[in-house]
Amino acid sequence: MPADEFGIIRSLFAPLATHAGARGLLDDVAVMETRGALVLTTDAIVEGVHFRADDPIGAVAKKALRVNLSDLAAKGAAPIGALLTLIWPEQRPASQIEEFARGLGEDLHHYDVALLGGDTTSTSGPLTVSITALGEPLGARVPARADAKPGEDIWLTGALGDGWLGHEALCGNWPTADAVHRAAVIERYRLPEPRTAIAEIVARCAGAAMDVSDGLVGDAAKIASASGVALRIDARSVPLSEAARAWMAQTASFGRLLDWGDDYEILFTAAPARRAEIEAGGVAKSVRVTRIGMVEQGARVRMEGADGLLADAGGGYAHKLGR
Repeated sequence: MPADEFGIIRSLFAPLATHAGARGLLDDVAVMETRGALVLTTDAIVEGVHFRADDPIGAVAKKALRVNLSDLAAKGAAPIGALLTLIWPEQRPASQIEEFARGLGEDLHHYDVALLGGDTTSTSGPLTVSITALGEPLGARVPARADAKPGEDIWLTGALGDGWLGHEALCGNWPTADAVHRAAVIERYRLPEPRTAIAEIVARCAGAAMDVSDGLVGDAAKIASASGVALRIDARSVPLSEAARAWMAQTASFGRLLDWGDDYEILFTAAPARRAEIEAGGVAKSVRVTRIGMVEQGARVRMEGADGLLADAGGGYAHKLGR
């Protein structure tokens, strides 16, 4: 039986909106008292594009929040609030909304984020979840894509490729004997881990910074273009998970790990004088941080391998809008 949107808001989402600024979700706006700059970002995830129709609906809610928290972390900001837009398909059971709200509530609590309001509506199309996240800068400046300078190091958190591998595993493209790695990459695809723990290091040390959501190659090219510089990346230094290395050993396919996306790691530049501070910060926060290249004069991205220059890289994932 279809659920009434206002009843859903009242019974499932209002209990999550415990911050006074949310006004109990009884108003058209939220009111936040801030001490200065406010960092805002918004990302939507769509069924069939960012998640599969049969993904656990609680995980879908968490992914919608986490991809936005990843953007804030990459700007050296701590999350403080979020607005939710839920566009629910007419053919999807209304009973799943309770599970969606439960998953969202778990992550709101885990990351200490206040739900401040939003909107709900129905659609004959796919499930769509959009979240606008608000964050507070942890430093004196908010790193931009345009802030990279020649001579700076290029750094990357975590490891790349598991998002794509998780998608491939769900599509049946995974060795059946490798069940442990299969489960790990599926979990990574469904539940990215925003690097909120490292946001303070980014705020203190980064020149340019952004999260890697559309592939390392494509996102590095965005920094290069915005900053008017070249990014030279050593492919041998790009960190891969154990599962990705197992995949590489069987397929020798490296390119898709770098340009598919759904990694939600942080790519940033920093002065060489910051190396020890960044490495120590990563250890202290239990976040892997790897130096993978150098910012140079020029343009675009240059990927280098064991045998020298691999290619002038562009690429990365881009949505095609319209026909």
